[in-house]
Amino acid sequence: MDAEIELKLFMQSQHNDLLVKLLNGMSDSTPQNITSLTNKYFDTAKLQLRSWKMGLRIRKGENFTEQTIKTAGTVSGGIHSRPEYNVPLSQDKPELALFPKEVWPEEADIDALQAELTCVFETNFTRQAWHIYIEGSLVEVAFDVGKVIANGEVDPICEIEFELLAGETSALLHLAIEVAKHIPVRLGKASKAQRGYHLAGHLPAIALEQIDYICLPTDKSLSKTLEVLLETGIERWQVIEALLIDTNDIVQQAKLWSQLRACVRLLRLTLMQFGLLNSDVLTHFDVIEQKLQFIEPLQSLSLLLDEPQKLLGKRIDKTQIIPLVQQSVNELVLNQRLSCLWQLPEYGQLQLALVELLLKTANGSHQLVDYPELGLFANHLQQDSWQKIVDLMPISAAMDSLDYQQVAQGLDESILVGFAYGELYQSDDREAFRAPWQDLALGIQTLGCYQLLAKLTEQSEVDISDWLQDKEASLLFAMEHSRKSALNNQPYW
Repeated sequence: MDAEIELKLFMQSQHNDLLVKLLNGMSDSTPQNITSLTNKYFDTAKLQLRSWKMGLRIRKGENFTEQTIKTAGTVSGGIHSRPEYNVPLSQDKPELALFPKEVWPEEADIDALQAELTCVFETNFTRQAWHIYIEGSLVEVAFDVGKVIANGEVDPICEIEFELLAGETSALLHLAIEVAKHIPVRLGKASKAQRGYHLAGHLPAIALEQIDYICLPTDKSLSKTLEVLLETGIERWQVIEALLIDTNDIVQQAKLWSQLRACVRLLRLTLMQFGLLNSDVLTHFDVIEQKLQFIEPLQSLSLLLDEPQKLLGKRIDKTQIIPLVQQSVNELVLNQRLSCLWQLPEYGQLQLALVELLLKTANGSHQLVDYPELGLFANHLQQDSWQKIVDLMPISAAMDSLDYQQVAQGLDESILVGFAYGELYQSDDREAFRAPWQDLALGIQTLGCYQLLAKLTEQSEVDISDWLQDKEASLLFAMEHSRKSALNNQPYW
């Protein structure tokens, strides 16, 4: 048995030649043979192996055929660790009896399983590999280009795998970070097998788990809390990416983009709170935040597409207004594809920097001895966040629409602090305090919707300027009343 420890990165094919040149030119790099590999993955009609969290594959190269079974492993941030068993084979069909008996669950009937096996999907690719020594460790870098094939459907493969052959896991990250300095990459969450099962229609649709508040460690350890916050943010970031790829619904895309930005902001806040936000990582965050500015108008206009009756009421010209909004939203989404983000070198560099911090935290490399216990730490963060809101929108000030737009990010970040540490507090007091601020955040989006509607209808035959002014004035009146009441509420921490 081998314990496979690897880091996977996805990249775009226009950078293939640059990657090969980079890896060939690295010191202590030994190029390996370029091989064409065909891989058939097997399971039963009822996906018995999948239910046991096992994967069965036959791989064929020019001079070998082998069967591999991988058992349940772990993924932390982007590091995959999974036991695997490899056995040489002389035919194109698996022979389960060749694997050690301890591989199988006690209830497994190997003969029955063998009889029911069928090929579910294939992954065929060309692999170019290098052995690279770094920091006293040996890493195999495999660059795979090809395709996943299932049910007549094809999904392209263009990925880099860093597998630890000997030494420390940190070497995988340091080598990947070096690659990311030269080539735009992103973390690869889904294995080829997962992509194959998905393409074959044997995996349920990806779902983003609803989290009201992050589940913090029961021992209230600050180090473990940092680990949970980092892992939650990195994991959700990758899930949201996958959902954005698969989602065509515009309103749903707008919500996903908002949640992706929330992950990025939460991760930045977490690093800042724990004193881990250095200048390089801060620059990465700033570049990505700048690229995500389209989310504000997308959020605002999508409110109208999501609930037109609520925002437009009984206006008879809504059939003229909604197409204008739809066109604007479509343009925003089309001009801001994920591929644009993936071309930013800072995107992959930030993801890898976060995984490195997560690995160091899990290994106990961050000494947080000067921090108070978690409850006091959270109270301090909540108070600091609250004071910033008080300073941004003092109770004595009258705020107009522009004022609210300018404090939107500060309010969003304050709400995220409460999201991260909220489970430490009594729910009734917490929700009573947070509700008006969440309503204000929605109000700011709605104000943005009215302002964008005014611009969209300026050049059209629809004249709703007076109506929009009345709606905005009415909403501002309600928001001002809600804000001043909320500022008088007793904090729950």
